[in-house]
Amino acid sequence: MSRIGRLPIPLPQGVEVNIKGSHVAVKGPKGQLAHTFPAAMRIRLEEGVITVERPSDQREHRAMHGMTRAIINNMVQGVSAGFTKALQIEGVGYRAELKGQDLVLNVGYSHPVTISPPEGITFQVENRGREIIVSGYDKQAVGQVAANIRKVRPPEPYKGKGIRYKGEVIRRKAGKSGKK
Repeated sequence: MSRIGRLPIPLPQGVEVNIKGSHVAVKGPKGQLAHTFPAAMRIRLEEGVITVERPSDQREHRAMHGMTRAIINNMVQGVSAGFTKALQIEGVGYRAELKGQDLVLNVGYSHPVTISPPEGITFQVENRGREIIVSGYDKQAVGQVAANIRKVRPPEPYKGKGIRYKGEVIRRKAGKSGKK
């Protein structure tokens, strides 16, 4: 039995769940999300707790069991509390700023790079333009937008300059050795 899949999902106050067969819609104070799961998974809502059950111990059903429960849990957590991802900018002259809702990055190119947030995503710039916080209610969207921002100028291994996730450790390389 999947350790993740068999855990119940308690519903926080203010979160509504609508289950129609294998389609789950979750609505909360931060927004609403919907997802259609494999028809084999049985999703039930009883007394404010969602449970996911699988029909058999086949490899395919075991794999979908934990995944289904994790996605539903992320949906519930997202519409109630939301998700954030923080990025750091390293490098002389590198900085970020907000223009309206758009994020403008000055990271060593001849031009500034502008990133517009998709629906449900917001940006914050802190620490004098050295830290970017991406937040929203959809975990996948938050992670994808953060990855797209990091892709603008990934950290390089010699000086560590670039955009990295907060807490990410960059393996550094030794530079050229001088004449002896």
